Amino acid sequence: QVQLLESGGGAVQAGGSLRLSCLVSGYTISRFVMAWFRQAPGKEREGVASTAVYGDGDIYGHSVRGRFTISQDIPKNTIYLQMNNLDPDDTAVYYCAAHRNDYRESLVAADYDYWGQGTQVTVSS
Repeated sequence: QVQLLESGGGAVQAGGSLRLSCLVSGYTISRFVMAWFRQAPGKEREGVASTAVYGDGDIYGHSVRGRFTISQDIPKNTIYLQMNNLDPDDTAVYYCAAHRNDYRESLVAADYDYWGQGTQVTVSS
């Protein structure tokens, strides 16, 4: 059974940094396409970043490009999202997601089969 467990969320002031972690159990992340999504109250779920060991290269949502970095530690079966220069507009619940349908990075939520429970990130001005 595949499970994804996010951690690392919290409250931070604008300009600050946070690192989110997603521990995967039940399958090796090297065979998954992995991604981070976020959803703010009243808004649709938004793709933040995606990575795959056998993919074409990491991809990022337009609003986070240059500030966020996705990475993975295969021995720990964990992916990370380093978030720098945070802005109040980054406030959302952040979700880790995975699929193994192909090896292409994707920011489309419908492509993903496995989801974590989410971790709250709150950025104050």
